Amino acid sequence: MWETKEACSGFSSFTVTTDAVYITGKKGDTDVLTAFNQSGKKLWEVPYGKASDSNYPDSRSTATYANGKLFVVSGEGDMVCISTSGKIIWSVNYFKNYGASAPRFGISESPLVTGNLVIGTPGGSKASVVAFDVNTGKVEWETPSLNEGTQYVNPLYVENKGVKMLVTVTTRSVIAVRLSDGKLLWKYDYESLNSQIGGRRNHTNTPLYRDGSLLVMNGYTQVAVKLKLNGENEPVAEWKNSDLTPHVGGAVLLGNLIFSSTHDTNSSGRWICVDWTSGKTLWINDWHNKGPIISADGMLYIMEEKTGNVALVKPSSSKLDVVSKFRITKGNGPYWAHPVISRGRLFIRHGEYLAVYSVEAK
Repeated sequence: MWETKEACSGFSSFTVTTDAVYITGKKGDTDVLTAFNQSGKKLWEVPYGKASDSNYPDSRSTATYANGKLFVVSGEGDMVCISTSGKIIWSVNYFKNYGASAPRFGISESPLVTGNLVIGTPGGSKASVVAFDVNTGKVEWETPSLNEGTQYVNPLYVENKGVKMLVTVTTRSVIAVRLSDGKLLWKYDYESLNSQIGGRRNHTNTPLYRDGSLLVMNGYTQVAVKLKLNGENEPVAEWKNSDLTPHVGGAVLLGNLIFSSTHDTNSSGRWICVDWTSGKTLWINDWHNKGPIISADGMLYIMEEKTGNVALVKPSSSKLDVVSKFRITKGNGPYWAHPVISRGRLFIRHGEYLAVYSVEAK
């Protein structure tokens, strides 16, 4: 439908509204937010903070749209509220303010907005989680420091047994804090599941939640665990699975099936299906390489990270059932940006290259 190279380089995803398309990117040593109209015409571009200087410095934070405002996080920890006309409303460097250090590969958090709060997880010496007022940037509450660093995970809103909470993953733990005041509700020792694993253990995937259960899974040969939540009390493990190891591609839950990928090495992986109830691995199939996965209208969309092959996949408990495929050849760098589906359109990013396809049935 349209394509452009007017975006700046990044691994973040599209934010699509009825009026516009927004995307973050790195320009020089600065992170910028760019707006396009629905036909691909560039509307404006605004710098909002210093970019990361890590190994992969391109922008990672996907803009969050809520109540006519956009919220982004820079590579150096600036939480910024921006109007839909491209004006900065407020900005606060919550990493600097809370004595936090960026993780090894840079800050990758996207803001969580719920009600009148926008949530950040600095994980510093002063606070683990912080809630800001969406209109002013004023601090509403702070979760005291756990002396555990932040990771590459977006906080997740969960309501369980009448308790509204925020769940995230630190360097060692899965934690939940109460939404109303930031009180730490529980901490699950995720590190103990992987104590025999050597090397680094980065946490890169936001957990999945459904019907009182939380699925935590990450690459680097870490064990996936499904936790049964119990309101404000510590959860218990329902099952563990050593095959389910998504690197940066995430996972999708459709019906009773979890679809994801494996992190065999940093440059290779396969596709996997696991039963939600039992935790049993149903299949692991090769298809080019690991990568991002999303779903829409009961179908899966996957894009392998090495050479840009994109596939439409029919969910199956017996195999990776590829219906159709094509390849993205423009752009640069790894294909890490998750595709987005909106109103019959497929949005794909590869570095500074953006492309939008019609996927509606004819």
